[in-house]
Amino acid sequence: MPQKTSETVNELIAGSFGGAAQVLVGQPLDTVKTRAQIAPSLVHLFYASGSSPHRPMDILAQTVRKEGVLALYKGMASPLIGIAGVNSLLFAAYGISKRIISPFGQLSLKETAAAGAMAGAANAILASPVEMFKVRMQGQYGTPSDKRLRVVAREMWAEWGFRKGVMRGYWVTVAREIPAYAGFYTAFEYSKRKFVSTYGPDLPVWALLASGSTGGIAYWLFPIL
Repeated sequence: MPQKTSETVNELIAGSFGGAAQVLVGQPLDTVKTRAQIAPSLVHLFYASGSSPHRPMDILAQTVRKEGVLALYKGMASPLIGIAGVNSLLFAAYGISKRIISPFGQLSLKETAAAGAMAGAANAILASPVEMFKVRMQGQYGTPSDKRLRVVAREMWAEWGFRKGVMRGYWVTVAREIPAYAGFYTAFEYSKRKFVSTYGPDLPVWALLASGSTGGIAYWLFPIL
């Protein structure tokens, strides 16, 4: 296997494992976020009188009290199964986008943002159904009637079909991913280049982690800018 291909495969595998770790660590917070977003329509079904369905700590406490700690991991199957495909698509789309914008050397930060935006638009093709199934499962309350991923997917397909069911929310996801990944890759590259100018091309792990963290923050900052 050529060295370049081998490096690409290794990066895809590492990205998949990293994505899986991200899901495992972040799923409880994501569940609380999702329930906070849908809480107004479910107050009478789930929350005790006197507690606020809008406060994250109240949502966390009510979820654990009524459904147990494992309820915080509802919907995790969808991103865990889909993470390899999502990361592979994002990685490939970003690489192709960079070559389309400029096949010569290092991209400027503006060009990096454009490549990230293009990759984000492509990434929504898989990210949208993965997140839709996840959110549908996170919104289920009470253990006895909770549906598994395959049941949720089958019901969405049977009732609404592909476009209005499986791909529901696709254009909203596209609208989010374009600025989000433009911000992510710009912040990541900016931070990494700053570290390279100080420590050289062989960056320590902590510098890569810091660059990734900066990119992750930028991913979610665009709605408030």
